[in-house]
Amino acid sequence: MHGLEPVLAAELETLGATDIRQVKRAVVFKGDKRILYAANYQLRTALRILIPIASFQAQDEKSLYEGIRTIDWQQYLKPNQSLAVDAITSGNFFKHSHFVALLVKDAIVDQFRDLHGRRPDVNTVTPHLRIQIHISGESIDVSLDSSGDSLHRRGYRADTVPAPLNEVLAAGMILLSGWDANSDFVDPMCGSGTLPIEAAWIATATPPQYLRPSFGFFRWSDFDEKLWKSVKSDADASIKPCPVKLYAGDKDPRARNATSINLMQSGMEKNVRVQSVAFEKLLRPSNHGVLIANPPYDERMQVSDIRDFYQSMGDRLKKQWAGWDAWIISSNRDALKSMGLRTARRLALFNGAMECGYYKYEMYEGTKRLDDM
Repeated sequence: MHGLEPVLAAELETLGATDIRQVKRAVVFKGDKRILYAANYQLRTALRILIPIASFQAQDEKSLYEGIRTIDWQQYLKPNQSLAVDAITSGNFFKHSHFVALLVKDAIVDQFRDLHGRRPDVNTVTPHLRIQIHISGESIDVSLDSSGDSLHRRGYRADTVPAPLNEVLAAGMILLSGWDANSDFVDPMCGSGTLPIEAAWIATATPPQYLRPSFGFFRWSDFDEKLWKSVKSDADASIKPCPVKLYAGDKDPRARNATSINLMQSGMEKNVRVQSVAFEKLLRPSNHGVLIANPPYDERMQVSDIRDFYQSMGDRLKKQWAGWDAWIISSNRDALKSMGLRTARRLALFNGAMECGYYKYEMYEGTKRLDDM
């Protein structure tokens, strides 16, 4: 995800990956099969782990079809197995991703039909092999998707509220904040609980895919079950009791209920205290900690109301949260200016399709109101 590349690169370095290189919305790395398995199980800020297998140039349907047919798909798939193709396209040559996916599928199954007299089936849910095609202009990149379902699906979201925060984004926001689980953590507008759950999993070193039953690579012909069990066992052995206090609050009872349900689903209900209090009445639980909030942007509020709301957040932080670092994410830059506090750091992130500012405020006694944004 855009803005999380440095965090993902740091995670990969910790796992032991090599030749790590940040690119736009992705991180490239090298590693063996153990690293592949560990990356899927342990990375908090990755959406998918892809294995590139081919790159070529194409300007039309024929050259794309022929380029796909030149790949020896028998290395990866058997005639009696199934496949799925996902395509991402940009540029002037190929504008329709669904059409590209169909053309690539045809090229693969035609190769098998010519060689074996039968073809693999298409299974978009649980295929033996999921293939991703990325097209930029006339550059075609072909990869195998080792993850299967997107890695943001952690398995704990049993209930939700409108516009829930993506799990990968939430984990990235926490890691970007520098919170090291040595101080308290507060989310005063918790929604369905994504931020406090991800914080609890970070604090307890719980792997982000701890609840996940399978990955795409489980269905590959070279799947090493013994190695997978070793990777999972090593990661799970690092799980520890929560060393700090975590708090989730929201004035909406529907949100608090969703958070409580998801906390139970995640196994973190004993580590996060859910509070029935609005932010304007919330008190800091200790002298030091990190607060991260995903407030309303302006979808259901008038402009004047949203500015007043953000101003009240800034006033509350100034008066009641001395000693804390506060991080706020919002797509409403004008409203963020109404916070009236000096920003210590500014980052750009995307919440879905919305470009957001992610701002840090260092709260201390005597904070001055400065509209320096």
